[in-house]
Amino acid sequence: MAEKIKAFCSWSGGKESALSLYMAQQSGFEVTNLLTMANEEGTHSHTHEFDSSVLKAQSEALHVPLVQRKASWQTYEEEFMKAVSDIRDKGVGAGIFGDIDLIEHRQWVERVCSALGVTAVLPLWLMDRKELLRKFINFGFKAIVIAIDSRFMGEEWLGRELTTALIGDLKTLTNVDLCGEKGEYHTFVYDGPIFQKPVEFRTAGKVLRESHRLLGLECPETFRSERSPGKVGL
Repeated sequence: MAEKIKAFCSWSGGKESALSLYMAQQSGFEVTNLLTMANEEGTHSHTHEFDSSVLKAQSEALHVPLVQRKASWQTYEEEFMKAVSDIRDKGVGAGIFGDIDLIEHRQWVERVCSALGVTAVLPLWLMDRKELLRKFINFGFKAIVIAIDSRFMGEEWLGRELTTALIGDLKTLTNVDLCGEKGEYHTFVYDGPIFQKPVEFRTAGKVLRESHRLLGLECPETFRSERSPGKVGL
């Protein structure tokens, strides 16, 4: 049997990164790390603005170690390459990315990975939006909407489960990408086939940042098996 190629997964905590990780595993990759770029203070991620404790809770539930790298937007590429270089030096030869069709980002990913001798793998590339969401649900993943751009979507979307019904409702909206690829909405994945246990969390109010409305999330630092995991307090 051929030895599995070790890979890190560029991790946002949302549906595309979770699905790409799963599909990479199914293709024979061994995912050894999650990689998330954080703000300069290390308090939250650059992409979905998840609190660091939420990302750590996902990492623990996945049983996959999390690497968080602090960076400003000005130093993002430099710090990303340093993080990938450190991971590569531990025998990791590939990076998993959840891009769908944004060619500029694919070109960036492939450029920085190639410079480090790492293969960029994009399992979701050019996948039909409806097919992507269908796979996500049918594979058994569970996620909620945790951020919306109020220019396109109302606050009532926050906290909704990503289900077939939600997809149907998304189709009725104008100027909204079905997967939220223009930042119309973001999701938080808390269960699915890649998780060893569901992520325990609770909601903690709503925050307005420019045009974006975010649902606060809190996760305990440690999980206790006697407590019922999953979402509470929505």
